[in-house]
Amino acid sequence: MREIVLDTETTGLDFNNGDRIIEVGCVELANHIPTGNNLQFYCSTDKKVNEEALKISGLSNEFLSQFPSFSKQANKLLNFIKNDTLIIHNAQFDIGFINNELQLMGIKKIQNKFVDTIALARKKLNTRSASLDYLCRRFSIDLGARALHGALLDCQLLSGVYIELLGGRQISLDLAKTLDSDTITQTKNLKNDYKIHEVKITEKNKQEHKDFVADLKNALWHKVNY
Repeated sequence: MREIVLDTETTGLDFNNGDRIIEVGCVELANHIPTGNNLQFYCSTDKKVNEEALKISGLSNEFLSQFPSFSKQANKLLNFIKNDTLIIHNAQFDIGFINNELQLMGIKKIQNKFVDTIALARKKLNTRSASLDYLCRRFSIDLGARALHGALLDCQLLSGVYIELLGGRQISLDLAKTLDSDTITQTKNLKNDYKIHEVKITEKNKQEHKDFVADLKNALWHKVNY
């Protein structure tokens, strides 16, 4: 079973007032487990990012201007999500923005089934508070990298929350039980058949990377010592 955890960042809260999508993130799940197949892209827009949105995402119009518009990247999103179920925190918000963008392009709206994790959390946990930060803290999911909201990072956090809401630890145990001794042996043999090639990073490579990220505002790389 394929599901897609999806999140967007926008210039503001209301597409009816002209707000637009400025970032899209998606994480693919297979049987509720992240596959590592993700999608992320930024979008340029003529709509000014409002002050509150800028504080939340850190994405300025100046930064976004180097990327194509949503309309030029929409097919990447549509091809990635296909007709699979979407897992979204406050689904009406993100689906509303996506469908507004598609409508502006003259493309039909998406009709994917979706799971709203806010509604799911309130039902499962019997709680009114269901923000992503709250749920991550409740399930001991590390929020250390979330200084700012980012669509892909939020999808990765939400995928962990979603798995926990479904009884995540039990799911992991059930999957482990399905691995018989023959499967484990075959896995070990496969690992032994592959040669591991070490990629060496030179000091020049490191400096070139530091120069590249130096102009990126609030880049996570700034927190890494290397």
